Amino acid sequence: KTLLGPTYGSPIKQTQVLPVKTTLDLQRRYLVFINKDKVGLQILPVDGNPHKTCAIVCHPDGVAGMALSYDGSYAFTAGGRDRSVVQWEVNLSALEAAVSLGGEDLTPFYGLVSGGREGKFYRELEDYFYYSQLRSQGIDTMETRKVSEHICLSEVPYVMRAIGFYPSEEKIDDMFNEIKFSKYVDTGKLIDKINLPDFFKIYLNHRPPFGNTMSGIQESFKVLGYTNSKGEKAIQREDFLELLLTKGEHMTEEEMHDCFATLFGLNPEGWKSEPAASSVKGSKICLKEELPDEITAEIFATEILGLTIAEDSGYGQ
Repeated sequence: KTLLGPTYGSPIKQTQVLPVKTTLDLQRRYLVFINKDKVGLQILPVDGNPHKTCAIVCHPDGVAGMALSYDGSYAFTAGGRDRSVVQWEVNLSALEAAVSLGGEDLTPFYGLVSGGREGKFYRELEDYFYYSQLRSQGIDTMETRKVSEHICLSEVPYVMRAIGFYPSEEKIDDMFNEIKFSKYVDTGKLIDKINLPDFFKIYLNHRPPFGNTMSGIQESFKVLGYTNSKGEKAIQREDFLELLLTKGEHMTEEEMHDCFATLFGLNPEGWKSEPAASSVKGSKICLKEELPDEITAEIFATEILGLTIAEDSGYGQ
C-alpha cells in the first residue's frame, strides 16, 4: 500500500513500535517517530487519517536519535548540537481523543481537499466518477443504464487525471494491485471494481501531498537540459520529443502524438487512448508549430501541460 504519513516539514528518520504493558494492549498499537526536529506518535495501522498522528518540536537544532522505555510509557530523544537528552511522557488518551473529535468513516478525509465534503472539488470528483460509469457503458448507447456504486479498475486512471492527478504507469500498477488484493487475505478473491469512498482514499494517499510543485520539474530540466542565453535550463524541441520516445516510461509515437493532440485541443475525445488517424496526422503537423524551439521547465508546466503550480513547501510523499 501507499499511505499518507505524517507531514511535519521533513521526512521521518526513525520509527519504533510502542511496547505494550499487557496482552490486552495488543489490540491497539502505536508508532513513535522522529524527523529532523520533532518527535511524534502515530496510531497503527496507518490509513491516511490526519487525526491519527501528532508531533511536537523536541530539538530545534536537530534530533540525533530516539529510544523507548520497556513499558512504552516514555520516549527519550537525543539532540545533536544541543548535547541534551529529553524524556517525554507518552499520553495515548490525548491522541485517541483527537481521533474521536475528528469524526468517523470519511469525515476526517474530507478536510484534506479544498472545500471539504460540500466543496467544489469533491462535487467535481463525484461528477467525474459517475460520468466514468456512463463512459464505460458507452456514451451513445440506447440500452438501459445499469446504475451502480462502482467503476471498473480500468477507469481509475482516467478519473485520477480528470481531477488533476497524473500518476506514472508504475504508480497506476501500484494502485491496481492495491485495489485488486485489498480483500484477498480475507476472501481469497480479487477485486475488479471500486466505489467512490475507496476511490477517494486511494486518491488522497497516492497524490503528491503538497500539490504540483516546480522543484521536481526544474531538477529534471537541470539534468536533461542546457543553459540558454537567458540563464535558464532548457531542452531543444527535437531532443525533448526524443526523450519522450526513448527514456523512462517512454511513449510510442502514436501515444505521444495523441497526447499532444489532446493538449493542443485537436483531439475532441481527450479520454480516448486510441487516436483516430486524422488526429495523429494533424498532431504531427502541429508539433513544430505549437512547440517552441526550446522548452524551459516553466513553459513545459504551464503552457504545454496547462498545470497550476503551487509554491514549493516541505517534502513530497
